Amino acid sequence: MSTNTLAKKLSPEELEKMALNIRRDIIQMIYDANSGHPGGSLSIADLISALYFNVLNHDPSKPDWEDRDRFILSKGHACPALYSAMARTGYFPYEELKTLRKIDSRIQGHPEVRKLPGIEASTGSLGQGLSIGAGLALGAKVQGKNFRTYVMTGDGELDEGQIWEAALFCGNKKIDNLVVIVDSNKQQLDGWIKDISSLDPLDDKWRAFGWEVIEIDGHNMKEILSAFEKAEQTKGKPTVIIANTIKGKGVSFMENNLDFHGASPTKEQYEKAMEELK
Repeated sequence: MSTNTLAKKLSPEELEKMALNIRRDIIQMIYDANSGHPGGSLSIADLISALYFNVLNHDPSKPDWEDRDRFILSKGHACPALYSAMARTGYFPYEELKTLRKIDSRIQGHPEVRKLPGIEASTGSLGQGLSIGAGLALGAKVQGKNFRTYVMTGDGELDEGQIWEAALFCGNKKIDNLVVIVDSNKQQLDGWIKDISSLDPLDDKWRAFGWEVIEIDGHNMKEILSAFEKAEQTKGKPTVIIANTIKGKGVSFMENNLDFHGASPTKEQYEKAMEELK
């Protein structure tokens, strides 16, 4: 696996603890802002923890380092999880998390490349992240660079046709330095994905487009790390990691609850959530 330029990689057990801290940050940030998307942020906390504290080759003190791995959060509304990891690795002061969605803050409701060092692309208009990632990854190959590109999408986002245009392109071009992580939490804004536009069989769809497919429990840290290792070893084709997750993971009354796709908790809910995340 690539050498992370942070002081050290965290162990699976340490990564689990970090994911818990990220979840606490998510609840705190969204409660303070009285706005945000807790469900899809909580579902990716384990994946984000693994990426930023073990997998990515990056240097928070040099966010523009030419050989850094690139990470694009295509499902940009889940940025509280990303901001937490970035603050905890040193991209910006931890105290700045309190400014989520505030006027003139660098950390808005969607990632903004022009404001915050360490953000690779402005995202949140769903469906665009994989196209951006494809360009970055193919550019690395053309230039003889060794950095890898990681793109995280939501499964609801896979309704967007642009995702599949980019997937077809990547498969045809055999862009094997690209990894897509699908946060498969089975829900989107309007309901359950199976009831809106079923993706099944999702694994076979990606295979048909020329991708290596790895399916995991997106809350099992050992499976997560193993999947990233397998992805790095895969040659001749891009890799997609289908991470089966639970929307709202970690907070009992938010889990699989569509009401918390884009709603902040009340004071009582906030206190209960923080108690559960100890």
